Amino acid sequence: MVRHNDAHRLGWLGTGRMGVEMGRRLLAAGCDLAVYNRSVSKAEPLIRLGAKPAETAAELAARDIVFITVGSSDDLISAVLGPAGLMSGPGAAPAVLIDCSTVSAEASARVRVEIADRGTALLAAPVMGNPKVVRAGKMTAAVSGPRDAFDLAEPYLNLLGSGVTYVGDGEAARTVKLCHNLLLGVVAQSLAEITVLAEKSGISRQAFLECLNKSVMGSLFTGYKTPAYVNLDFEPTFTATLLRKDFDLGLAAAREHEVPMPVAAVVHQLIQGLVGRGYGDSDFAALLQQQADSAGLLLVSEQAEVSDGLDTSDTLSVTNT
Repeated sequence: MVRHNDAHRLGWLGTGRMGVEMGRRLLAAGCDLAVYNRSVSKAEPLIRLGAKPAETAAELAARDIVFITVGSSDDLISAVLGPAGLMSGPGAAPAVLIDCSTVSAEASARVRVEIADRGTALLAAPVMGNPKVVRAGKMTAAVSGPRDAFDLAEPYLNLLGSGVTYVGDGEAARTVKLCHNLLLGVVAQSLAEITVLAEKSGISRQAFLECLNKSVMGSLFTGYKTPAYVNLDFEPTFTATLLRKDFDLGLAAAREHEVPMPVAAVVHQLIQGLVGRGYGDSDFAALLQQQADSAGLLLVSEQAEVSDGLDTSDTLSVTNT
């Protein structure tokens, strides 16, 4: 917990779906939070809950700790170092910048070096989870950067979910997140394959996945994706296009370190096929549809009441004032 007399002024740059949900948790914990987003409407949910609106990204530089969530490496560089970015003003700079995005180590390292000249430390803190996972309080993050900056920011990072892990200096957290998402894609494809095999053998998806989730092979992830697989709900929590981006980055890292990844390479091409077939903006669970098509199986929603396994008892709430 953060004691009131130890509290820092926080900022949030980039209030998309993830930024809004994580910012909501900080507000629910009573944090002093200012927010900025290029599209003001995306910041409105947090402003209504008590966040202070910033008119420019540079205005957030007066905050002690600033979180950032953006979509790409180029977005990170622009949002921080660009002519209208966080560090574009000549005055104050935050003590710590916490980047929760999934970007390349190269882009992160560039930002790290340039903001250090202003006395700002960068923590790479790519998160594991999506907006629903954040709401359930089960989001996690790997964090890397200066240890003293992590010690300062850890109480606020812990408010975002079920805990963070300090994994070292520099860009180590970027590698952890890429490894995590490579496994995410591999498991999702494997889950699609065995589910299609079970259904083509005459077993309902609901029954098969219920059995799997009760076994030692079940996991928080398989439980969470069960409603999507059973009811063919491909509304995006994480799109196929974004997963492809992470596979591009992850396999590039594997080449750099001379690590063969034959399974991940095959899944990379399957994800590419999913995007090429028009599922780029769908949830990556659409791998199930692609697998069924390959097996000549016509999928129909089972329209079943199934739990996603997320206990939302940890969900924080903020009332409007």
